[in-house]
Amino acid sequence: MITPLDIQNKEFKKSFRGYKAGEVDGFLDEIIMDYERIYKENIELKDKIGMLTDQIRQYNNLEDTLKNTLVVAQTTADEVTTSARHKAEVIIEDAELEGKKLIDSAREEVRNIKREYEYLKKEIFIFKTRYQSFIEAQLISLDEFYKGIENGDIHEKDKDHNDDELELFEDMVVDEINDMGA
Repeated sequence: MITPLDIQNKEFKKSFRGYKAGEVDGFLDEIIMDYERIYKENIELKDKIGMLTDQIRQYNNLEDTLKNTLVVAQTTADEVTTSARHKAEVIIEDAELEGKKLIDSAREEVRNIKREYEYLKKEIFIFKTRYQSFIEAQLISLDEFYKGIENGDIHEKDKDHNDDELELFEDMVVDEINDMGA
């Protein structure tokens, strides 16, 4: 997996008709910030899943303990007087209800986490697809722009127009990224 540090340390070869280094560096800085945020968020979510898995394990242990307690309570209830049996049955019923409530609560929490996880996976896929489309559109636009320059079809006003379109598209992508983070 690529880390934010890998992006930051990536060096590109320079060529005669290469990209402007400042623009590429600026764009990579933006990618590093966004990727680092997503990278940290992913780590936090993994930690949260681990914590919830531990809680589920505790609830399962509690369920086993409750079952064992019920068996002991049943045996004890048979050995005591009628009033003692009645008290034991009340305790058992309360323990079963509480255990079911805890288990149901834990299961609901797991379902919620799974839904959130699936939603985040989908959002990451959407972001990747949009970002990939943006990059591809920019490459096509740049190819057309440079072909126009080579053919002598591009004038200064066309260059300004293409720059304005590029800035508008970049603003749309930044807004999209910011909306996903909100």
